[in-house]
Amino acid sequence: MTSCAWATDARSVERSAAAELDKIDARILDLMQRNNRLSSEELGAKVGLSASGVQRRLKRLRLEGIIQADVSIISPKAIGRNVTVLVLVYFERARADIVDRFKRAICRMPEVMSGFYVTGRADFALLVTTNDLEEYEAFTRHLVRQNPDIKHLETMVVLDRAKVGFTVPLASIACWSPMFA
Repeated sequence: MTSCAWATDARSVERSAAAELDKIDARILDLMQRNNRLSSEELGAKVGLSASGVQRRLKRLRLEGIIQADVSIISPKAIGRNVTVLVLVYFERARADIVDRFKRAICRMPEVMSGFYVTGRADFALLVTTNDLEEYEAFTRHLVRQNPDIKHLETMVVLDRAKVGFTVPLASIACWSPMFA
């Protein structure tokens, strides 16, 4: 399953799933999103369940689309991706077919780490990484050439990654708080 597929298909699951989670689910999710390498035994010790009980819950959380992916966060600079850029994309007009076509297009672009359809003056916000500015220029030329409805791009070069992560606040689930876990 690609990140683009789960990002769109899981929306309806996410809305209804929060009500079905209990404190133990919230604790497991919080621990897993901070370190997905914890064993079932380690998770069980932290949440008060057996390893098999943790495995059953993890299987259910994955099947229900609550856990969308198990990933490792890689430092772009460590692998030579020295330029990170935030790109705001503005369309001439934002018709549904144009938006859908653009969503599909960015899913095929490995330089795009994240893409968001947004409100405001811009239509999309993209997080892009390249080896250097020349590669970024080639990326933008390709992006505009493949998407003739783009009116304007606004580029912001990232100087420093102040915070990186994908953790979702879980304190509202079942009156659970990480401070008391």
